[in-house]
Amino acid sequence: MNDRPQDLSRRRLLGTAGAAGAAGLLVGGASGAVTAHATRDEATALTSVGATAVPFHGTHQAGITTPLQARGHLVAFDLAAGSGRKGAAALLRRWSAAAEAMTEGRAPVGDNQVALDAGPSSLTVTFGFGRTFFTRTELTGRLPEALAPLPDFASDALDRRRSDGDLWIQIGADDALVAFHALRVLQKEAAGTASLRWQMNGFNRTPGTTAEPRTARNLMGQVDGSNNPRPSDPDFDARVFVPAAGSPQWMAGGSYVVVRRIRMLLDTWDNLPLERQEKVIGRRKADGAPLSGGTEASRPDLDKIGPDGRAFAIAADAHVRVAAPASNSGAAMLRRGYSYHDGYRDDGAPDAGLLFVAWQADPLKGFVPVQRKLDRGDGLSRFLRHEAGGLFAVPGGAAPGEYVGQRLLES
Repeated sequence: MNDRPQDLSRRRLLGTAGAAGAAGLLVGGASGAVTAHATRDEATALTSVGATAVPFHGTHQAGITTPLQARGHLVAFDLAAGSGRKGAAALLRRWSAAAEAMTEGRAPVGDNQVALDAGPSSLTVTFGFGRTFFTRTELTGRLPEALAPLPDFASDALDRRRSDGDLWIQIGADDALVAFHALRVLQKEAAGTASLRWQMNGFNRTPGTTAEPRTARNLMGQVDGSNNPRPSDPDFDARVFVPAAGSPQWMAGGSYVVVRRIRMLLDTWDNLPLERQEKVIGRRKADGAPLSGGTEASRPDLDKIGPDGRAFAIAADAHVRVAAPASNSGAAMLRRGYSYHDGYRDDGAPDAGLLFVAWQADPLKGFVPVQRKLDRGDGLSRFLRHEAGGLFAVPGGAAPGEYVGQRLLES
């Protein structure tokens, strides 16, 4: 059934009270007041974070403009031989039904009960198609021009085994078990139709860990995303989403996502003095304000001269300057990534960095020109390694009763 937030709260409150009561019996004399206080605190935490639901249906798929979640999984699948268009359609139908149920806090068919006692926790599930999907489903006549292969960049060292793929899924949630549960359910639904090609796991701050909402920091300690397009910008939709009259029609309301696994050379970076780190980025580390002055929300003044009266306040190779829309004929993307840490490398350095996820209406006008500029003159590139990636077409959201991709697969 569809659980409303108040139903979810009551269900979890009763479960928590029961658990607290059992704990009181086990310790044989815990104060009733202490038990009640612990129960109230636990219920408050669950209802504030766990009960939040993000609608699965809509003009756009969820997970694009949704506020960053604490946990994320990025996964790609390849269709099995012989699956074809019919098999792909059946899989997307199953995936969409499961995603709809889980984002509402309901158990999908064949649930493994990993997240049985949890609410939706802002869960989003976003689906996309790689270029090879259209060959495997004999739909090359509907392949979008914007899904052309990305050019090679000098900084690339991409592992093709962890790149690209026929189908792509982004899972985000504010609870690790809820995110894993969604991943596991979708993997099981793919059995016999598609096999896992690669998986990347990421994280961000958990909601409520700062006194007020703040832009996330990356593993370099830098505020990351200050200059993102804002939904209030008059050209936001034009930058991020394919217009209703766009081509192909099945992509109306959709977007194109560039995914990159970017390892950060943290041992080298952490040994830089703070002043040098800020010069490389072009922003103050403490509050994210540009070195040209102001606050984090201030637009970088690329013409401002620094205190010495000779050099720019924001260096010529600073990341902020090289990536700025003003330096790239207005090109911009909505960046919505995750940090990752996959243990340590043979040399003892952390295998950690950024799962770069960037959304745009056309990657040839968004990601490509910006990355070309970064490739040639970004001071930050010395501390990064681009190790995997992909480009995927993410169709518009499904209407109630539809599955994601239905307008492509059944038209």
